[in-house]
Amino acid sequence: MRVVLDTDVLVAALRSDQGASRQLLLAALDRRFVMLVSVPLMLEYEAVLTREERLAAAGIPANDADTVLNALAAVVEPVRLSFLWRPRLKDAAAEMVLETAVSGMADRLVTFNLKLLGKAALEFGVRALRPGKALRELAEKQK
Repeated sequence: MRVVLDTDVLVAALRSDQGASRQLLLAALDRRFVMLVSVPLMLEYEAVLTREERLAAAGIPANDADTVLNALAAVVEPVRLSFLWRPRLKDAAAEMVLETAVSGMADRLVTFNLKLLGKAALEFGVRALRPGKALRELAEKQK
């Protein structure tokens, strides 16, 4: 399965070790699915995850966030973006996530923001879903 994780999923993964977001992050690091990332999306991950308020909320030092980002960089499949169809959404960050999914031929786009990304992703043949549902689908495929 080819998957793009929205930034909000990585934020949730660092904030709690109990949720589906953390399990998806671990699955990506274990290469249980192909995680797709474009350069702008990886830069977004870094910018958001290393903000002081995010680090404080997660209760981790900046070097732990850097360690996670470096580990992700080692396992992701890079996606080259084509900007032929922009803009589609009102949020530039969401646009970048959608564009990574479309350009990378993702099967799934995992996000908490289905209202913004759900319909737009489906128009391109990408199914958007929340982390819990994505984790259940991943478990089913690996049986």
